[in-house]
Order: sequence, then structure tokens, then C-alpha cells
Amino acid sequence: MTALVPDRYTLAFRLYPYAKSPDQDAATPVRHGAVIVGGGPVGLAMALDLGRRGVPVLLLDDHEGAGLGSRALCFAKRTLEICDRLGAAGPMLEKGVQWNLGKVFHDDRLLYEFNLLPEGGHAFPAFINLQQPWFEKFLHDAIVQVRAEGAPIELRGKNRVDAVNVADDHVTLDILTPDGPYRLEADWLIACDGARSPVRGMLGLSFDGRVFEDNFLIADVKMKADFPTERWFWFEPHFKSGDSALLHKQPDDIWRIDFQLGWNIDRAKELEPENIRRRVDAMLGPDVEYELDWCSIYTFQCRRMEKFRHGRVLFAGDSAHQVSPFGARGANSGIQDVDNLGWKLALVLEGLAPESLLDSYDAERVHGADENILNSTRATDFITPKTPVSKLFRNAVLRLAEHLPFARTMVNSGRLSVPCTYDGSVLNGPDHPDMPARTRPGSVCPDAPLAGGWLLRQLGPGFRLLTIDSEAPEVLSAHGLTVPCLALAATPELTARYLGTAKGAVYLIRPDQHVAARWDRFDETAVAEALARAIGKV
Repeated sequence: MTALVPDRYTLAFRLYPYAKSPDQDAATPVRHGAVIVGGGPVGLAMALDLGRRGVPVLLLDDHEGAGLGSRALCFAKRTLEICDRLGAAGPMLEKGVQWNLGKVFHDDRLLYEFNLLPEGGHAFPAFINLQQPWFEKFLHDAIVQVRAEGAPIELRGKNRVDAVNVADDHVTLDILTPDGPYRLEADWLIACDGARSPVRGMLGLSFDGRVFEDNFLIADVKMKADFPTERWFWFEPHFKSGDSALLHKQPDDIWRIDFQLGWNIDRAKELEPENIRRRVDAMLGPDVEYELDWCSIYTFQCRRMEKFRHGRVLFAGDSAHQVSPFGARGANSGIQDVDNLGWKLALVLEGLAPESLLDSYDAERVHGADENILNSTRATDFITPKTPVSKLFRNAVLRLAEHLPFARTMVNSGRLSVPCTYDGSVLNGPDHPDMPARTRPGSVCPDAPLAGGWLLRQLGPGFRLLTIDSEAPEVLSAHGLTVPCLALAATPELTARYLGTAKGAVYLIRPDQHVAARWDRFDETAVAEALARAIGKV
């Protein structure tokens, strides 16, 4: 189906069709513990994460499923690891196009290629390319599965939130449905309703940042082609369809092409099929047969809210922060928001952590958003230089990069998404100088092969002690939590990633698989103190 002017109301998958809820006929508003607004990738992942933790969660969306178009396309290894914990990664990996290699061109010359995962011993590739509707469908499939097993997740399509009122101990929502309006209450509201977030607007909250004066055309084309499964990026492409271009392979013989258009354009004219075909023909050549599948024009924006927590309302994904598409930081950072927030909200709702723990969600993910915005802004400035001097510098770097490896570190065609390290977080405990910097407190645990499996899968979704060549009890009980221990003997991969030059290692791992603290030997008092800090009790 071709949608040259994308329409969010045209569904690729009708995942949660409207059905009347008993809440709509209740005499007084029904109270829910956690309510999510928005059924995109972040909202669905948030519902799945909370539901798997046993938290009753209600998701409201003004549509009934996933819309057309590739939109978010590149999903990073860390996102796949999170989705694996959520039970959704298998179908994503099977359907998606896996890739590790990228190539950078200037005009018609290949400058260099790069490998995003040169290190072995990981369960997942650096990236998969998978259209957003499929990503949402696989999350929904996982929700259906765990709901059948008893997970308390409810999805309501065609439930549009029209008003939000925040009190000290709850949030009230006015909702419109095909059967009329109704009202409900939530202990906590999570806004995952996108860059134009109606919830953010209803609360009168700002969304500040920078809009870049450039436009890019997305063209999804269906064709048979023998291009390799790699990311190809052109500066000043020889086919003269703009100052830059990008080519990616998607599943089902769909290829994603991005063309830089410039600032002062006629959008309606650029979206006319004959003008899109003119650009695609220049890139692919006159003899390549293809069909236009979906096309859109977007403008770069790098913005975020000042805070992601506003009392009982928490913002995640594009509703909280927005970056340019180059670098695949949008949906991937949104899934990291889910990874950070889910376990914290679950502990608060269970009474095992103070509400102030949620302030660490704000602090850590604002840090992550700033990191993404910095990288995205630098990429955009490099891709779209705004002065003759900056363009002269950019092209000089490109000429050097063809022959000199040092210059390649200066080329920025979109620094691709990597997991954020929460350096300086108030949740971080002690560090040890003899262990690798890559696994310092605040960092995400790198995967490693184990006998019969993978490390991250054995860490699980809760707090965990990880020991390497070190003694510790099988279970630690403290602060109302039970923390099991995964005891391992050193392997080359574990030594390189976790042990370093220390003789032994004890790691306290958070439920989002970030390191909370580490020592060279077990000390019950020290570990209990670090656990208290990690749940906001210090």
C-alpha cells in the first residue's frame, strides 16, 4: 500500500480494536495504579515491562494499532537486549535485517567502512532494520502472550485523553471514546504520546531546543536489489539528489532512502510521485524497477523537556525528548527510558522504595537525552553545514578520511546509538580501580557467552549479585528485597569485560542491567548499603 502523504489513522496493524470498558459506566471514576498514554513502541514496551513485573497497567491510545511507514527503523543491540528481557526479541531478530557494517561515500568515492560490533561474544548484532509497525506488532504479540499467563495488562484503543488534572496523590483523566466520554484516575501517569505530546500540552509544559533549517525526504521503495546489507551514507552524492543521502535495507524487499532537500522547499511538490521518482531514478539508475511504498518529509529537531517527572506524571520517549533521525537515537533512547523507569515505578508501587526514587529516573534519563542531543546536533551540523567555512572544513575532513584513519573519527554521518552510562548518578555505589572502565558503576552490563547461554539472560529482571572468582552467599536479603547471586568462573570474555586485573569481582547489578556498584570481594554490609542507595533509601 502506498501512502505518499503518511496518515497516522491508516493502520498497518489493528492491534487493540475498540471495546467498551466497564470503567465507562462506573458511577465514580475508577482508580488505576499505572496508566500509559500512547501505544507506540515506548508505550507498548512500558506496558509490557510493568506487566511482566506484576504491576497492573492500563494503556490508552487514540488509535487502534500501528500506523503505516518505516518511521523508526534501526534498532540497536541494547534495544534488542531489553526486548529480549521483555520476551519480544526473537521475532524481531527473525524478521529484521541484521547488520554491523557501514560505508561512507563522498561523491562517488568510498571513503571508508566501519564495523559497529568488531568484538565477538554477543547474543545480538549491532543493529537490525525493522519497520516500526512490525516492532510494535512484536511488542503487542508479547503482551498478548504474557497476558494469557496472567500479566495484568489492559490496552484500550480509540480512547483519546482530552484533559489531565494532577493532584498530590493521583491524576484525573478525561477520555473520549466512540461511546462518549468518561473519566478515570491514576496513581501514576506515564506520557508516551510522541513528540507532539497532547499530555505535555495539556499541562502547559515547554519543549525547548533547536529546529534545524533543513528538510529530508524519506522514500520507502520496494525492489529487488543486490546491494549488501549495510548502511550506506553519501556526502554530496554523485547522483545530485541533495547534499547527502542514506540507503538502508528493510525486510520484505523494502529499501529506505533519505534525501537531503534543503530548507526553502515546496513540500507538496517534493511529495509528488514524479518528483520522488526523479530522485530515486538518479540514485538507482534507469534500469532498476521499484514501487514507491511510503514517503514523507521531516525536519530535524533536537529538543527536550526541562524535567521528565512532574509530580505524578512521568514523560518517556519522544514526548520527553526528540532528536534527528541520523544516528537512530529516537526509539532506541525511548526504550532505554522504559528500561530505567519500569523497575523504579514497580518498587514504588510495591512500597519497597520511596517516591523520590523516581527523581533518579528524571536525572538519569535527562543525562541520556542530553548525550543524545549533543551527538545528534553535532551530526546534523556536520551533515548540513550552514556556512561556506563550515562546509569547507567538512569537505577537507572527508578528503583526509579517504586515506588517513585519524580523520575518520572526525566524520559524523550520524553517530549511531549506544547505551548511556549514568556517570555521577546518585544511585551509584563504590567502584574498584582494577576493573575495566566499561563496567564501572552506571554503565550497562555488556553481554558475554556462558556455558549453554548468555550472561544478560541469566541476570534476569531484578537486582542480582554477579561474582567472578569470588565467594558470596547464594542469596542476599536486605531492605525487603531478595537478591540472588550468579557465581561464575573467569573466562577470557568475563576477564576483559568485568574482571580486569582484579583477582576477584563482586558486582551489584540493577534490574535494568546497569552496574550499581562493584568490589573485589564480598562484604555484606557494603553490598547492603549499595543496595539501599540503588533503591533511593540513602
